[in-house]
Amino acid sequence: MAPKDIAVSFLKLVASGKIREAYDKYVHPDFRHHNAYFKGDRESLKAAMEEAQKKNPNKSLDIKMALEDCDRVAVLSHVKQNPQDRGAAVVHIFRFHGNQIVEMWDLGQPIPENMPNENGMF
Repeated sequence: MAPKDIAVSFLKLVASGKIREAYDKYVHPDFRHHNAYFKGDRESLKAAMEEAQKKNPNKSLDIKMALEDCDRVAVLSHVKQNPQDRGAAVVHIFRFHGNQIVEMWDLGQPIPENMPNENGMF
């Protein structure tokens, strides 16, 4: 699989609650991330994702685009915590070593109720 396909598969597995499977298949043992709310290691983020899944079992992820450049992949998604949530535009950036994710950044912007931009977030 190409890194872009791996990144998309990883995000879809995580969003569907298959977090352990996603990590077992795609995440390098020395993985690190840059989410400011959790320690930067593999196990801390996996545990946080599992806890978030328990709180929001109906989370949805709609991938809008994925871009690949060398060992980096960026994925833009519409993420909703539940069906009533307007959600957020989220960008995940992955760095790969071979076919495994070794580093990840994630950035999000909530979708406002009243948006003056007629083009929307996507």
